[in-house]
Amino acid sequence: MGLFDDLSRFLENRLEEFLRSNPHLELEALLEQLREQEEDTLKLIADLQLQEKRSQEEILSTAQEIQKWHIRVQKAKANNRQDLAAAAGEREAALLRQGNQLWGHMQGLKERISQAQDLLRKIQQRRQEVQAKATEAQTARAQAQAQQRLETSGWWNQPQTDYSGYDPLEEKFRRWETEAELEQMKRNMGK
Repeated sequence: MGLFDDLSRFLENRLEEFLRSNPHLELEALLEQLREQEEDTLKLIADLQLQEKRSQEEILSTAQEIQKWHIRVQKAKANNRQDLAAAAGEREAALLRQGNQLWGHMQGLKERISQAQDLLRKIQQRRQEVQAKATEAQTARAQAQAQQRLETSGWWNQPQTDYSGYDPLEEKFRRWETEAELEQMKRNMGK
């Protein structure tokens, strides 16, 4: 086991050194981790909301049952059937306890949904911050690379443009454009 632990430690150290020397990759890894956390949190929220919906349906069903047994208690009492009224009352009380438990469970789900949504907002905010840093780092790297290319390419690699001297092509175009304008003026005056 010692050799495996040493190898594992060595690889972790090399990875840390590599990431330190390439901070943009560290930011990319962090962004990926945040994306995964965001995805997991979204799945958790969806699952909790589904559980909450089921819980609400159970509460509604239990409330309907309570109402049914409450009416039966009243009917049994009205008809002097105390034995049925007592049994129906016990059933109603059991359903009320069950309803209270379901209500408590649903409230717990609502709290967990709220906590998960808070966590999601924090993850999204952190991801935006890291994304901004990654963009900043990428821009800085691009500028550094451009500067390095500029510094390493000599004057001999620059295109030769001498704007101070005579350009025969420029002169030919000016003459041609002037002649075309004169021709156009003559046609306009002739009309």
